[in-house]
Amino acid sequence: MARIKFTTDSAADIPAALREELSIQVLPFPIAMGDKEYADGFDFTPEEFYGMLLAAPQIPTHAQLNPYVFTELFEQAWEEGYTDLIHTSINSKGSATCSNAFQARGDFYRDHPEAEETFHIHIIDALNYTMGYGWAVVQAARMAAGGAEPQTVTDFIQDWVDHVRVIFAPLDLRFAKKSGRVSAAAAFVGEALGLKPIMTFTDGESKILAKVRGEKAVVARLAELCRSERRPGTPYLMIQGSNAEQSARLRDVCRQELGEEAALSYQIGGVIAINAGPNLIGMIYRV
Repeated sequence: MARIKFTTDSAADIPAALREELSIQVLPFPIAMGDKEYADGFDFTPEEFYGMLLAAPQIPTHAQLNPYVFTELFEQAWEEGYTDLIHTSINSKGSATCSNAFQARGDFYRDHPEAEETFHIHIIDALNYTMGYGWAVVQAARMAAGGAEPQTVTDFIQDWVDHVRVIFAPLDLRFAKKSGRVSAAAAFVGEALGLKPIMTFTDGESKILAKVRGEKAVVARLAELCRSERRPGTPYLMIQGSNAEQSARLRDVCRQELGEEAALSYQIGGVIAINAGPNLIGMIYRV
């Protein structure tokens, strides 16, 4: 019988309660803030980090997860008797973390050729961020708990990340422009005119879907995009940051326009907040 271990990184933004409930191992990105280093998603709550981020004299930085982190992960899972480890990774076009996982897998099997037949390491490149892939890991872990086989759950994760849409509006572009990791935000002009970008990721690259004037228009457009694009009968998620007012407005508009509640409303973690800014709202759904 298969024993499956689910792992991902902290940029997946899986809420602590869900990762604990489903025994999902989350590898934290190290965040450097001044002379201190923090483990993303473990050393602070999202709300605590927003305050730290806004008070910091310089934008904090975060490092990739190096091959050694993954080597340790694979060694431990093999020693613990798992037959399959399914790791879903942050966008390979925005971080070397994913390629480091592949490198570590090759090194592991080179060092342990006897493990190739009994311990299967699956690595999935999400080509996306936040619960755009975190949700797939959560659902896959639930499927496995119900008896689903490794191939079934890896196929599910791959299918989800191939068809997921993450749309978001950074209501304050300072962080996105300074970090440089969201290239479409860095190139955006129009703030002086009161314009706000609604953004997404396509094949791992950031793109601007729309430019709207004012925060109320942002909320309406997000709901409209979800209503027109979302595959019927599939759930949607709400992305929240530090802006409780606009998050509540989006929740109300979605309830009216879509006729149902979000499957999950959650707050972005440290890595996402550093690169997109804490003042954002967004949605995730399948297309």
